[in-house]
Amino acid sequence: MTTVNILSGGAAQGLVRGLAEAFKAQTGFDIDGEFGAVGVMADKLRAGTPADLLILTQALLAKLAAETLVTPSSIADVGRVETALAVRNRDPKVTVRTEADLREVLRSADAIYVPDTKASTAGQHVAKVLDQLGIAYEVASRLKIFPNGATAMRELASSTATRPIGCTQATEIIATDGIALSGPLPPGSELTTMYTAGIATKAAHPKEAAALIALLSGADHRELRRRIGFAG
Repeated sequence: MTTVNILSGGAAQGLVRGLAEAFKAQTGFDIDGEFGAVGVMADKLRAGTPADLLILTQALLAKLAAETLVTPSSIADVGRVETALAVRNRDPKVTVRTEADLREVLRSADAIYVPDTKASTAGQHVAKVLDQLGIAYEVASRLKIFPNGATAMRELASSTATRPIGCTQATEIIATDGIALSGPLPPGSELTTMYTAGIATKAAHPKEAAALIALLSGADHRELRRRIGFAG
């Protein structure tokens, strides 16, 4: 069966899954590939992993285009995603309006579930915020770090901790059963990331990749993007 292969940040996994049926009806192609920390996905492309389509942060996709690994004219914005807090469904949501609120919430958690703090967008931001709040050392032993946001949120859902909390892209929180979106990070600690899609210069199926970009970014699926956690 013919397949379009993608390398994507975890933030877009729910959207791709939601469009797979429409894409197959339109092109006859299935979608396969990998979702994970954007830095890891970019390095896979650089290492020669076959891919037709990339869905990564705007800045990273621009860098890959400059490296002649992505066709610049193919790049299209998919939407913005907030980095947000998550709790288990059975736990009360937390109210975080200020950085002082956020500091208190993180200090009172006995487990903090986050994606890779070096290769993922949200994980890098969490590390920065903990430093900014002056609590990085204090909470270091409570950080539960996983390769990507989706894995971190699944682990949060099954956590046996008393007061666990998670932090990753809103789309990954919404897509995970057993947890709830508690709200975005407050002013001063917030992060909104634009995700974009582009066709690999060595794509085996560039025409179908372009069709998938049109579905991902088109007006017809604006409501689906909003429901999954994308804005703009």
